[in-house]
Amino acid sequence: MRTRLQARGRWGWPVAALEGHSIGRVRPQRDGFRALAHQQDGVVRLLGLFDSRSRALLAVEAADKRLHGIPDRTFTGGTHPEAVALHQARMRQLSGSVEGSLTTEGRSSMTTTPLALGFTRTRPGPGSRNGTSTYSALLAQVKENGLLRRRTGFYWSLFGSLVAGLALAWVAFAFLGDSWFQLIVAGALGVIFTQFAFLSHEAAHRQVFASQKWNDHAGRWLGTFLVGLSYSWWMNKHTRHHGNPNTVGKDPDIASGVLRFTPEDAANAPRGLHSFTGHQGWLFFPLLTLEGLNLHWNAARAIAVGASTKADRRGRTVEGTLLVARFGIYLTVVFWFLPFGMACAFLGVQLAVFGVMMGASFAPNHKGMPTIAHDAKVDFFSRQVRTSRNIRGGWWVSFLMGGLNYQVEHHLFPSMPRPALKQARLLVRDHCDTLDVPYTETTLLRSYGIVVRYLNRVGLAARDPFACPMVAELRIH
Repeated sequence: MRTRLQARGRWGWPVAALEGHSIGRVRPQRDGFRALAHQQDGVVRLLGLFDSRSRALLAVEAADKRLHGIPDRTFTGGTHPEAVALHQARMRQLSGSVEGSLTTEGRSSMTTTPLALGFTRTRPGPGSRNGTSTYSALLAQVKENGLLRRRTGFYWSLFGSLVAGLALAWVAFAFLGDSWFQLIVAGALGVIFTQFAFLSHEAAHRQVFASQKWNDHAGRWLGTFLVGLSYSWWMNKHTRHHGNPNTVGKDPDIASGVLRFTPEDAANAPRGLHSFTGHQGWLFFPLLTLEGLNLHWNAARAIAVGASTKADRRGRTVEGTLLVARFGIYLTVVFWFLPFGMACAFLGVQLAVFGVMMGASFAPNHKGMPTIAHDAKVDFFSRQVRTSRNIRGGWWVSFLMGGLNYQVEHHLFPSMPRPALKQARLLVRDHCDTLDVPYTETTLLRSYGIVVRYLNRVGLAARDPFACPMVAELRIH
């Protein structure tokens, strides 16, 4: 159903919907209650609860109203005090019983990290409203400005430009022949493959087409066949990240591995890695030269054994076929036309550029921002805004980072097309000012300094866990 979403409904109660969902024109009595049920489903689903639970509680509320003789029409008008009290009680029951509730009560839910000179710590002022309770108003503004409208023309133009760039790179490869200038082509391919990966990421977020099927096809062909990644593996990993950014034990992007992102993980690092972990910040960018190889390895492992992917056997077969075809064609061309040593150098440069660009685009967005304890209850708006960092810069920063420089807006509205993120930034900043929620942005180089210092400070726990200041400063309890 089509509708113009407004901040307040015709009968006085707030109108809200999950991004991508709509509410039909509301009539009093039955349709009003049904529309509000959709509204509550939308907000609750946004926070990770089950639709069946929200509908069940709303049904109980309707039964209670009938039991107490409260007519349905007073629910939409918001004028009957018993209806209002009953609704508030049911919503408290809903929000207070499951992790990720609408409100955080009884304890401080957030601490922030002193990132660098010029950043200040802010807290909600007296009488400020909860972030999630006003997210509907922000979403209404976004929709009224057409910022969730698909920009298919932009993405077709971007795709055509990348295909043209890929063709030119292979033409140069053919003309250069047995020359060390081929390493320039290898670097160019690393940049182009990264841009295709960004395009696959946007298709996965339903930013490109209105059809989910078309987005999935585009994301799989771009990400698996052109870039060499497993689309299903990445989708599983990235979906968990968006639902719980910087949340210990829930966000796979801060899970322990070669690098340790929390003091506890650093303190538990194997004894032989204590020296490495203690200086991991300085080693971060050199390690990114191996990230491309790591991404390809995870793709192959996910498809071969089904690790960290929810794809069924058929889906893995399709991705496996695309991945084998991609590497078969690519490696055959490189090793057929270039001497073995030069071919290895070509692959090394291409993979290094690809890994550095991928890591350097994703890391500044969350590393060094507050982390959230596994069992902490934080509202949706605060969870997304306080753990994300925007990167200032012109069009070149947006190009290099695939629009991920607007990370706050991307997390609040994952299906928002890249061209609309810049305009959404103004709305989100104003909304954060109203709520006294800190909105963090900095320059690209400064963000890299923050990441390096953060990783080094976390690494202190590997050398002396009692000397690490991050335990007290970074954790949201």
